[in-house]
Amino acid sequence: MYTRPLARLIEQLQRLPGVGPKTAQRLALHILKRSDEEVQALAQSLIDAKQQVGLCQVCYHLSAEPVCEICRNPNRDDYTICIVSESRDVIALEKTREYHGKYHVIGGVISPMDGIGPEQLNIQPLVRRVSQKKIKEVIIAISPSVEGETTTLYIGRLLKPFTRVTRIAFGLPMGGDLEYADEVTLARALEGRRELE
Repeated sequence: MYTRPLARLIEQLQRLPGVGPKTAQRLALHILKRSDEEVQALAQSLIDAKQQVGLCQVCYHLSAEPVCEICRNPNRDDYTICIVSESRDVIALEKTREYHGKYHVIGGVISPMDGIGPEQLNIQPLVRRVSQKKIKEVIIAISPSVEGETTTLYIGRLLKPFTRVTRIAFGLPMGGDLEYADEVTLARALEGRRELE
């Protein structure tokens, strides 16, 4: 149906998360309509990002420098660490502008079914980091899936001897109706309740 180069482009675009056949086709046709300079700029930005972006040596967040901007920022609280599973979680938390400490990205969650154990994640560097510094609090912000709960409990057990360990509260989204919430979400909302200010 498509000429070979266009079919290959659509095939490659379909490999991106959340991109199905129709979206891949729409993107490919859009790219073909762009100028040569725009397409070259897109291709070069893909190559540059792949070659230049790595992991921060301290927190394992994405960074083009050996140490990321958040870890280098002297205005951040050095004594609070928020543990997340992926860099996209750092980005989501930063958008709130409510958290002012440092992060640690463990790189996934413990999932024996997928062959991912604690040794495949950045957990030992986290334990070293917390045990060597006078960290006042570690906040675990990992999604509440079965694997996320396993990971949270595992990390909590490892870090409790060194510091205070908390986790973010989970509950109902803004605008959500109680009748449509599942039992686990409602239970978490009740557990995470706090006094009115």
